[in-house]
Amino acid sequence: MTEGNNSSVGLLNWSLTDLDRFSSLEDIDVTADGTPILRVFICVVYSVVCAVGLVGNLLVLFFIRVKQERKKSRINFFVLNLAVTDFQFVLTLPFWAVDTALDFSWPFGDAMCKIISSVTVMNMYASVFFLTAMSVTRYWSVASSLKDRTRQKSCSAKWICVVLWVSATFATAPTSIFSTVRNVAGEKLCLLKFPDGQYWLAVYHLQKIIFAFVLPMAIVSVSYIMLLRFIRNRSMKTNTKRTSQVTKSVTIVVLSFFLCWMPNHAITFWGVLVKLNAVHWDKSYYIVHTYVFPVTVCLAHANSCLNPVIYCLMREEFRKKLKDLLYRG
Repeated sequence: MTEGNNSSVGLLNWSLTDLDRFSSLEDIDVTADGTPILRVFICVVYSVVCAVGLVGNLLVLFFIRVKQERKKSRINFFVLNLAVTDFQFVLTLPFWAVDTALDFSWPFGDAMCKIISSVTVMNMYASVFFLTAMSVTRYWSVASSLKDRTRQKSCSAKWICVVLWVSATFATAPTSIFSTVRNVAGEKLCLLKFPDGQYWLAVYHLQKIIFAFVLPMAIVSVSYIMLLRFIRNRSMKTNTKRTSQVTKSVTIVVLSFFLCWMPNHAITFWGVLVKLNAVHWDKSYYIVHTYVFPVTVCLAHANSCLNPVIYCLMREEFRKKLKDLLYRG
C-alpha cells in the first residue's frame, strides 16, 4: 500500500515507503518536513496568493458578468470560467496554509481532506485546460476574423466549457477516491492512499505531468507560434506596433505558465522515476523534496494569482474599466 502526502496541489511529498527507505540513512531526520522558517514562508505566500487571487478574480467576474460588453466573445467566456476556477482554487489555500503551519498535520477531518484535495486538484486541471482553450481560441478567432459566426461560436464555447469541466472532474477521480486521513508517526496526515505498491502513485503523478503540463504547454506554444506567424504575415510593415504588442503579450503568457509550473512538474517527474526504480534513491532526493519542492508548489499556486493580471488587466478594455471603477470610487 502506497501513501503520498497530498499537501497543497496534491502533487507529491512522501509515502510511507519513502520514509522507511530514508530511515536507513543516518544523517537524515525523516520526521522533518522543513524548517519553521520554510513553513512560515509557505504560509505567507499562500496568504498573499489567496488575497491577491480573490481580489483579481473577483474583479474579472465583476467586469465580465456585471459590466458585460455589448459584443460577447468566446475568449471572454473562457476568461470567465478561468476566473471561476482560479477563484475556487485560491479558496483552498487557507486550509493548506493551516496544514503547513501545523507541520502537515491535518486538523479538519477525513471528509474535508477529500473535499479540499478534490477541489484543489480539479481546479488545477480546469485552470490549465481553460488556459489551453484560450490559446487555441485566440489563434482561431484571429485566423477566421473575416467570417461572421458569432452565434455558432457562443454556442460551441458553452459545450467546450462543459467538456473541459467534465474532463477536469474525471482527471480528479483518483484524488477523490484515494484521499484520506492517516495516522503517521502520531500525526494525522491528509494523504493519497493507493493499493498495490508505488506503481499507481507513480502513474497518478505521471498522468498529472502529461495532461496538466506537457500537452497543454505544447498546445499553448504551437497556438501562439501560429498566431504570431499569422499576424506578422498579415500586418507586415503596416501595423508593427500591434504585432509588437501581441508578441509581448504572448511571450508573457507562455513564460508565466512555463516558469510557474515547470519546476514543480520537473521534481514530480523525478519522484516518478524514483518510484519506478528508474533512478537511484539518495539523500539529494530527500533534500530537494523537503526544502525545494514546497517552494515550487508556492510558485505553481502563484499562477492562479497571475492569470487575471495577464489575461484581463493587460487588455486595454479591462484596464479602462478598472480605472473607471477606481476613479468613480
